[in-house]
Amino acid sequence: MTINQSFLVLLISAAVLNGTPLLFGTLGEVLSEKGGNLNLGVEGMMYMGGALGLGAAFYYEQAAGTGANGIVAVVLALLFAFLAGAFGALIYAFLTISLRANQNVTGLALAIFGTGAGQFIGEYMRVSAGGYVAISNSLKDVFSGSPFPAALRQLPVVGPLIFGYNIFVYVGVVIAVGMTWFLSHSRTGLHLRSVGESPATADAAGINITRYKYLATIIGGGISAIGGMVYIMTIAGCVWNHEGLSGEGWLAVALVIFCLWRPVGAIWGSVLFGALMILYMRLQIPFLPSQLYKILPYVVTVIVLVAVSMRKKRENQPPASLGNAYFREDR
Repeated sequence: MTINQSFLVLLISAAVLNGTPLLFGTLGEVLSEKGGNLNLGVEGMMYMGGALGLGAAFYYEQAAGTGANGIVAVVLALLFAFLAGAFGALIYAFLTISLRANQNVTGLALAIFGTGAGQFIGEYMRVSAGGYVAISNSLKDVFSGSPFPAALRQLPVVGPLIFGYNIFVYVGVVIAVGMTWFLSHSRTGLHLRSVGESPATADAAGINITRYKYLATIIGGGISAIGGMVYIMTIAGCVWNHEGLSGEGWLAVALVIFCLWRPVGAIWGSVLFGALMILYMRLQIPFLPSQLYKILPYVVTVIVLVAVSMRKKRENQPPASLGNAYFREDR
């Protein structure tokens, strides 16, 4: 490969890896918003997912010793991260769906609560472990290594761009494609979209509004929290870093707007955001401060939002009932 090709391959690979946590955070929020719930607590759920996902793998290895299985560690990390996010989303759902609390205020409260809870759990594990929480190199390789054989990974250009990523990249793509099919072609997905667009009409058609909203919010919260675990177990090197996750959840919320509430759009959107996040490390311009690089994702989101608002195409707009509590008696 030439120098330019090598630079592009490394940049794209790094963008995909750094964008994967955003992909999970975005997909979870897309599912929640399709049901009409604007959950701004993605940041908090990702913190909880990161702390509990790392804790699950760490304590499993401590219990199993040298016989620890990498696949079991990955499954436990996924499970506990999902449960952490689902728990946070359940609190949000109860307050906003059952008690009809303001969604914006509740989401911000969840972001604060989840961030604090995740940092507390992470720091508690770090202190209890005697300085830092980390798993063995063999387990780290399972989390960060590619599941494909070396022969495929070593192919020129195609190898690192297609087969050189960790398992979570491919899981995220599968979830995005599956969610697109679910929302567009399954009966349950169409019901969920109708709940987000017009809950009164869906209710009149016999659709259980409360059930759909609860399930979309809880499952979406669990998927978002997996993004926090992916960040800690891949980008942060399986070591707790309470500062590393800062801002990831808010970027995921912004990415929902950028991808126009389309799960497949979140794939390339997360790659673009991942590239913008690391651009200051790969392409340094002496007179341009790194702080300007770091706000690029938000600037791009604002531009897209303005463009979408000007075009006013219905398919590019958020669900009509997004952020609004449903009062059946007002139907």
